[in-house]
Amino acid sequence: MHTLICGSLAFDTIMVFQDKFKNHILPDKIHALSVAFYVPEMRREFGGTAGNIAYNLQLLEGNPLIMATAGEDFGTYTQWLNKNKINTTHIKTIPNSFTAQAFITTDTDDNQITAFHPGAMTESHRNSVNDAADVSLAVIAPDGRDGMFQHARECFEAKIPFLFDPGQGLPMFNGEELLHFIEMADYLAVNDYESQIIQDKTGLSLDELAQKVKALIVTLGGKGSQIYADGQRFDIPCVEASEIIDPTGCGDAYRAGLLYGISKGWDWPTCGRLASTMGAIKIASRGGQNHTPTRADIEAIYTQALVNQTALTEGITA
Repeated sequence: MHTLICGSLAFDTIMVFQDKFKNHILPDKIHALSVAFYVPEMRREFGGTAGNIAYNLQLLEGNPLIMATAGEDFGTYTQWLNKNKINTTHIKTIPNSFTAQAFITTDTDDNQITAFHPGAMTESHRNSVNDAADVSLAVIAPDGRDGMFQHARECFEAKIPFLFDPGQGLPMFNGEELLHFIEMADYLAVNDYESQIIQDKTGLSLDELAQKVKALIVTLGGKGSQIYADGQRFDIPCVEASEIIDPTGCGDAYRAGLLYGISKGWDWPTCGRLASTMGAIKIASRGGQNHTPTRADIEAIYTQALVNQTALTEGITA
């Protein structure tokens, strides 16, 4: 059975600013902001939420199926997906359009400023979940507004459990619309900043939001993550990375680990530990899809992280 990945496909142009943004933004001039960041390092990567999640899920041998729209410039990305044996059946090419483009600048504190051109992504509603066969689980990640609504509704009506991952698509929806998504979803995943936006827009606390889904997952960066499920909160520690190189796509890697664990029926601490492992592996390489661990590598890192955490817990208890 497939895990359906509904989301964006994009080319990411990634630039690194060798300083901190805060050193160049004057608080008393924020009303007339005009800044330029010198970025001598630049590269172009394959990205987008659907591409990144599917890539990581494929590393886990999780059988991802991408549902997305792309532009006429998508050729090299198609070749990349085919090389990595990722199913492209439901990627629709939109004539006379560009594939979505993200221009990301990261500073030395891992803060990011992103400019995003949606391109073909705005036509994501041209795909239908009903056209995909043998789907047992799905994720609705940032995509075209109409497409996100349609795909969530189609999953709900087809009784396909799905993870709602609004991410950078949050500004497109008001509180009532977000609640509608959440009431259809089985799982909700956000980072700490996004969780506050959802609380502000819906007027509901995290505990109240958690009561509307089987699990609410909140990632906290270097502080790990929290999973609200079964009437309790599971605190998931961060897995130590071999290096900290680039945070781009770490959230997508984390979600791939979650989806894999959910598809296998694992308990929440186990799902969370695998998700954290995938994030730690990703952050040690540049771009969203340049890390190449084998399944055995992932298992080894996961196991060592569990051993380390067990030893730490036993030491604290002693």
